[in-house]
Amino acid sequence: MPQTFPRYSSIALVKEIESPENPGGLEKRVALIPSDVGQLVDAGITVYVEMGAGEGVGFSDDEYLKNNAVMQTAEQIYKDKALIIKFKGPALSSIDQMSEGCTLLCMAHFHSYPDRAKMLQDKRINVIAMEEICQSPKQDSDERILGRVAMNAALTPFFKDNSIGGLRVRVIGWSERLRGAINRCGNRSPRSLQIIQPSLSFEELDATGDNSLYFYDSKSFDDANGILGKLRALKTHIFDINDFAAEQGQQAVVDYRDNHPPAQFGLRRIQCLHETGQAGARYGMGLLTENKPSMNKENSKAVILGYGNVAQGALDELHQQGIKNIHVLGRTQTAKSRIDYWLKDADIVINGAEQSSELRGKNFLINNKHLKELIPEHSVVIDLVGGSPTNRSPVEAVMSCSFLTEPYFVQEGVLVSSLWGWPMMGMMRETAVRYSGQIVEVLIGDEKLIDGLGQLKPGVKRALVCGPFG
Repeated sequence: MPQTFPRYSSIALVKEIESPENPGGLEKRVALIPSDVGQLVDAGITVYVEMGAGEGVGFSDDEYLKNNAVMQTAEQIYKDKALIIKFKGPALSSIDQMSEGCTLLCMAHFHSYPDRAKMLQDKRINVIAMEEICQSPKQDSDERILGRVAMNAALTPFFKDNSIGGLRVRVIGWSERLRGAINRCGNRSPRSLQIIQPSLSFEELDATGDNSLYFYDSKSFDDANGILGKLRALKTHIFDINDFAAEQGQQAVVDYRDNHPPAQFGLRRIQCLHETGQAGARYGMGLLTENKPSMNKENSKAVILGYGNVAQGALDELHQQGIKNIHVLGRTQTAKSRIDYWLKDADIVINGAEQSSELRGKNFLINNKHLKELIPEHSVVIDLVGGSPTNRSPVEAVMSCSFLTEPYFVQEGVLVSSLWGWPMMGMMRETAVRYSGQIVEVLIGDEKLIDGLGQLKPGVKRALVCGPFG
């Protein structure tokens, strides 16, 4: 007979303490904030909260009590609970306190900590990895799609005459609308892709003529320096996403949706990917200015590997900090035969490029030779992807993620950081609030995880990394 699993009628919200990925217990974020606990209680769920669970990000026990939580001590919180929620993976000592057959919902990173994974399996604990829960089906906003189809229209002539491989693309500024365009351009492998500041003068531009394309949004770019007329005079290609939107944008988005059925899985449901990129880039620029005090920050050579959600957060941050030219590398530029050109003399390199599990530990996009020979001393490498000895990062020097206790190390004079939980760098409370809202949506929204393991929706079912155990 198939196993049957009851609905979860109660939840235990536990405090973050020292664990394998939280040395020193410096991760203070709580998985559910008081107001969201109130939503769950209103939905008929009893919520037990460990005393002091929210204090690290400014939420008192009284606030939880006002939202009808049942407060318990650390000794009580795990006992006889069917669903346990915390942010980071559990401390090893906590596993012994869990009941066989219960469910743990957390950022499990199951394959990065194999010893803990085995303990959970041996104890027959069901584990749902928050980081593996995905949209199902994939959801895309009209703004992202508009950016995508507009860039596709801008690049079509270069595909037709087979010149895309020599095309230098410059995107003026960064915005949510331009974000989709940058993503599409990266997928199309031009010769180069840079995001440039709208304030640049014509003399500061490094690409003109028939093999150059400037992509911009007149909704936000007023061309105060008059560069567009000068570019046209040199037969440089110009494309305005705002004109495209006015003339054919609505129909183009409809056509795209009609011809692109959504993928089965999309973005992570519980995530702060953009904030991760922002925090990593912000920390990296802080290290850079501290270690290269005489450098003009705006003129620094900034390189970002990847153009996905995390990389776009880094791109947003670097753009806000006024970096004049930001090099964005896709698969073509990160190939072994080409990446050296981009890394040479870089001031800050940010890796946001994921690799498949079979390439991890075998293919390093930024290797130790790059640190020794190409990237100058006192430059900074920020890895936003992370990893562990059993699940390596694309940055060879990163054997495993760093922590707040020691955020960076120095190799060949280069500062390298791959922090576990980048938003902890100054964004703890804000990201705790966002994560909490997303967790509640997964519990009682479309995914209805609260209905139990027997009713898992596809986007959650793929995240059941241990179990099911009855």
